This record gives sequence, structure tokens and C-alpha cells, in this order.
Amino acid sequence: MSAQLEPDAALMLRVKQGDTEAFALLVDKYKQPVMNLAYRMLHDAVEAEDLAQVVFVQVYKSADRYKVNSKFTTWLFTIARNLCLNEIRRRSRHPAESLDEPHPDLEDQPRHQFEDTRGFSPPETLLHGELEQKIEEAVNALPENQRAALVLCRQDELSYDDIAKVLGCSLSATKSLIHRGRETLKEKLKPYLKTGTWQEDP
Repeated sequence: MSAQLEPDAALMLRVKQGDTEAFALLVDKYKQPVMNLAYRMLHDAVEAEDLAQVVFVQVYKSADRYKVNSKFTTWLFTIARNLCLNEIRRRSRHPAESLDEPHPDLEDQPRHQFEDTRGFSPPETLLHGELEQKIEEAVNALPENQRAALVLCRQDELSYDDIAKVLGCSLSATKSLIHRGRETLKEKLKPYLKTGTWQEDP
């Protein structure tokens, strides 16, 4: 059984035993993917970085309840997805609120613990200028599940099966969400599309 244990799960089991070095290795490996996920959901680099810190604080605090019944990345991105949706819903209720305000889970954690010396940069796949704005507007307008499914689909670490587990729905429902989300985006972004690809300036 131990020989078949994935490296990330093995690290998380060490974290469960209080190994802070193992936790640091997981943070270093997945900090940027988690920030990218949060950025694509929230479209705010500062809040994405703040939320990533909250995600890893939650990972550390939940270590004693961690069980190897799924891939570590599935568990990690489920936490990240739930926190992103909570933030989106909080925004809709209280538009003026921001993650810049102190978070209770971070009061006993030094902010520099998750500092990225390379700095945060939005995903390279995002285009710039007017097209980027139109894409963000179109994605933001999607229903929550479709938006989350599309964002998770862009995570190299996650298969369709993993995405289904993160979303808590069947594989067929997950594929349907991704398909409907892509079709909706294609329809809304038709002016920027040319034979199925992004239209470039002449």
C-alpha cells in the first residue's frame, strides 16, 4: 500500500504528523496553481494571493482529518474552489468587502510564510487588452458551476474524474458543464473568433 502512495499524499501524511518541512514542500509546489485558480475565479491578483494563503492555512489546520481516499490535488482544489465560491457569494451580498481585511484564520500566521519571491503573475494563457476584458466578463457571467468547471479544466493537475470529485457531481454532468460553458463563451465571444480561433489583428 505504501509503495503505491502518491508523493503528495505521502507529504500530507507527514504534515499530519506535524512535519512542517513537508508542508513547506507542498506550499512551494502548489502555491502558484492555487493562485492561478483563484485569479481565474476572482479576477483580482491581490485577492487571489490572499485566498491562496487562506487555502494553505486551511490545509494545515485540516491535516489531522486528512485521509488518503483521493488524490491530494483533488482535496486541495476542493478547498480552493469552495473558498473561491464563498468569496464570490460574499461579494454579491457585500460588494464593498474585500479579502484585504484581516481573516481570522490568518491572525496567527505570518503573512510572509507563503511569499512568492517571483511575484504573482496572471496565467500566461490569458490574453491582454480588450479581449482579456471580454473573456473575463463572459466567464464572470457564467453560472457558478460552469465557471468552476471551466477554471478547473485549465489545471493540468486535474483530470475530468478529479474535476467531477471537486465539483461533487458525476463525470457526465461535469463534461456537460464544461461543454455548456465553452459553448456559452463561444457565443458571447463570436466577434473575437475566426474559424474557431481567436481573431488576430490584420
